[in-house]
Amino acid sequence: MTLQQLFYSVKIAETKSMNKAAAELFISQPALSSAIHELEEELNIEIFIRNQRGIIVTTEGENFLSYARQIVEMSNMLKDRYDADEMKTNKFSVSMQHYSFAVEAFMTLAEEFKLHDYELAVHETKTAEVIENVEKFRSELGIIYQNDFNKKAIDKILADKDLEFVFLFDCSVFVYMSSEHPLAKKKKVTFDDLTDYPCLSFEQGESNSFYYSEEMFPMQKYNRIIKADDRATMLNLMTGMSGYTLCSGIICEKLNGDGYTAVPLDTTERMNIGYIKRKNMPLSKLGERYIAILKKYERK
Repeated sequence: MTLQQLFYSVKIAETKSMNKAAAELFISQPALSSAIHELEEELNIEIFIRNQRGIIVTTEGENFLSYARQIVEMSNMLKDRYDADEMKTNKFSVSMQHYSFAVEAFMTLAEEFKLHDYELAVHETKTAEVIENVEKFRSELGIIYQNDFNKKAIDKILADKDLEFVFLFDCSVFVYMSSEHPLAKKKKVTFDDLTDYPCLSFEQGESNSFYYSEEMFPMQKYNRIIKADDRATMLNLMTGMSGYTLCSGIICEKLNGDGYTAVPLDTTERMNIGYIKRKNMPLSKLGERYIAILKKYERK
């Protein structure tokens, strides 16, 4: 088994096509097929199933690729760090639940590197995709929250994928709403106060488990609830329908505008904000800097 074969297998899985992978690797399709066939024979497993529609990864193949991606990623990190003969590009990717403060931290990071070459990516998306992006090496970090309700389930999911949750800071639960909302001037809000207003929740797609919810208290009975896919729609619903969502209370007027407010919810529950990463893999310099910026958002 060679590093080159691992690179080949990861590229095939990404493109789901022998022909596309061969083209991107600048080798012939027969040479690529031969290299993978030799790898499968050596390991005595079938990594890919070839059919007229393309490539299907087997169950054994998925397990193998989880390790292959780690080795390929570490190889790339070594090249980036020690190959002084090539022009280096600062690379960093982060995925996150719908947190404006995490997006703002990303913007701060990019601003710091405005005089340098860089290749950055940010994905504000569903919880399952945040986890998948880190698992599949699409992102170095994933920003999520845990609480007493979801911690055990999330930790189990992460452990199965060889990932870990790293705590950053905790915060109280707030009700995020338009500054024109009838409850916006209250010092504290209860669930009884919220009964007549629609609760806004981010859609989690096929992985619509309570444990993947981005809002606290997913088991709470809401008389009215509206699902949305993105933060812009959520803000429109707050303004147009007097809706609300539950959040960390960290407001970013630079991104969302000054027409919104966060009122404390009458509860003792806490949100633990943190990031997920691959186990036993150090953060890049950009990853470390991003986390340092995030820590500044801790509410005192």
